[in-house]
Amino acid sequence: MEKVIEIKNLTKLYKNGRGIKDINLDIYKGDIFGFLGPNGAGKTTAMKIMTGLIKPDSGEVKINGYSVLEDYEKAMQDVGCIIETAESYPFLTAYENLKQFSRYYKNIDDKRIDEVLEMTSLIKYKNEKPRKFSLGMKQRLGIAAAILSKPKVVILDEPLNGLDVEGMIDMRNIIKNLAEKEETTFFISSHLIHDVELTCNKIGVLYNGKMLNVDTTKNILKNYASLENYFVSEVERNGRI
Repeated sequence: MEKVIEIKNLTKLYKNGRGIKDINLDIYKGDIFGFLGPNGAGKTTAMKIMTGLIKPDSGEVKINGYSVLEDYEKAMQDVGCIIETAESYPFLTAYENLKQFSRYYKNIDDKRIDEVLEMTSLIKYKNEKPRKFSLGMKQRLGIAAAILSKPKVVILDEPLNGLDVEGMIDMRNIIKNLAEKEETTFFISSHLIHDVELTCNKIGVLYNGKMLNVDTTKNILKNYASLENYFVSEVERNGRI
């Protein structure tokens, strides 16, 4: 099994006592990893460190074998991500937005742009401007931009936020297809327990900045009626520290 993301003893504490403490994680090729925890548990902090937006107090993150801290460009060269909100240029069309993003990469032609618009069900809106889009459509455009360069790793912070049921199902299918067909590895944070259960094959629970447990969805559902039951029992077992 090829390790794609390695997180070792990652710590980042803020003055208010929030943050993450000593996180360890290994994610393998083709995994759809669900980083599950309530808002304020430290998920975004961890993901900002993983994508080089903030520096940790201590610890290390490697992506595809390269250290994010020491070899940032190499670590990020095969990574697509959306952290916090999917940004777009409101006055460019969906197509022009992706054209703009494609300049950061080599070898992305118009055919690839149409392909990702098709995958994210935006092809019929390709000449419309995102300022008219619903939150769900903006999210889809963000995903389209994140997968444009056929990255090996896609890091998504709350990608299902603001999507309606149909949008969630679409998004789930896009993620599963890419993991299966292109062996893309996904690292997805969410507080939506049910969606993580349906989307991810591996789940880590983050609570109060600490990793409580990491297991496969299959194993969890063998032992618990639902992911929610598992989550509650993990939190209880760890004494709501």
